[in-house]
Amino acid sequence: MVVERLETYLNLKYKPENTDLICVYSIEPAKGVTLETVARKVASEAGLGTWTELKNIDETTFKKFSPKIFEISKKNNIVKIAFPENLFEARNIPQVLSSIAGNIFSMREIKTIKLLDIEFPDSFVKHYYGPHYGVPGIRRLMRIPHRPLLSCVIKPKVGLTIKEYAKLAEEAWRGGADLVGDDENLTSLEGNDFDERIRAVLDVKRRVERETGEVKEYLPNITGSYNQMVSRAKMVISHGGRFVLVDAFTIGWSGLQALRELDLNIVIHAHKAGHGVFTKANNHGISMLVVSKICRLIGVDELQVGGIGNKETTEIMLLGEKIEDTLISEKIFKHKLQEDWMGLAPVMAVCSGAIHPQSVSPLIHSMGRDIVIQAGGGIHGHPSGTFAGAKAMRDAIEAEMNGIDVKEAAKNSKELSEAIKKWSK
Repeated sequence: MVVERLETYLNLKYKPENTDLICVYSIEPAKGVTLETVARKVASEAGLGTWTELKNIDETTFKKFSPKIFEISKKNNIVKIAFPENLFEARNIPQVLSSIAGNIFSMREIKTIKLLDIEFPDSFVKHYYGPHYGVPGIRRLMRIPHRPLLSCVIKPKVGLTIKEYAKLAEEAWRGGADLVGDDENLTSLEGNDFDERIRAVLDVKRRVERETGEVKEYLPNITGSYNQMVSRAKMVISHGGRFVLVDAFTIGWSGLQALRELDLNIVIHAHKAGHGVFTKANNHGISMLVVSKICRLIGVDELQVGGIGNKETTEIMLLGEKIEDTLISEKIFKHKLQEDWMGLAPVMAVCSGAIHPQSVSPLIHSMGRDIVIQAGGGIHGHPSGTFAGAKAMRDAIEAEMNGIDVKEAAKNSKELSEAIKKWSK
């Protein structure tokens, strides 16, 4: 047997193996503690160690399970650690995060720590489902080959009767919305039973589809206990629905992974309610980039990432020079949820949060075309109501896709003109 020696975790000459899982941390040590000491403690705690050095680890075990700190930057407190794949159980995200983002967040030697990024090896990724549909599948379902999709979240979040809810859904769809969805806290509440709402809204959907000739879809919120989610998902399917919404952070990684692995042949839209617990702080927690990668591994098809200018959206953008012109070009950026990754389908990023028609152009130029532009207040808050609000948003998208400035397009759209006046104040 050998004594665990913390100094052996630091090896700046180490070249990560192609089977290593690499984590990038930003760490601020507690007062009087060096960055190197903290990094060693993180590697030990996230691997096979504990609060004190161990004397019962044999050399073979230590070599097999020992993480390696291969890069430290004192200038910006960045630490990179390579974790051997032996530390992780295949297709078990909760177990992975219990290691690399578990006890390390409460270590007394650390003032703040943030998991900024993870590089997953191919040998790891191959065990995961990934999205069932992703961008290409959703585009096929919706018959929308190029432009961003438009989604409307029904507001107010709760308190509407089923009849009132269905009426707003109809107005949004007729105005040009492709998707209509529940908000994060509407499940099955007094006066708005889930089962009844599904039937009523899907009936309206089919009628609007016949009359407009466009594909429309409804995103019902199935969030609940695991059994509730499965039951609700199957009910949606039985009534002809093809999309569901879940609050990914509050149901937890195990709930999300279990739902995906049922492979129910439905589009899974992941709402980000509660993400701030992980991502909000600049220097403590888990970045939205990490969250988005985990969601793609597990297999959500759509993921809410925030609106233009939001830190969460910025984290998943592909960095590069800004495109200043208003014309769409082949050089327009793609977000990180679209990067090639062992054949996993790209995720449709859902941009939401204080979105209105003048947000459309900046969003497309930042994130590309393969996004859902989602508005709630930006549609229902239109001076002329929900139909006009949806039409204004759709007109703004069509204008951008045709290389027309939104204010120029507003000359031929009363609804768009009213929206610009309202939200330019």
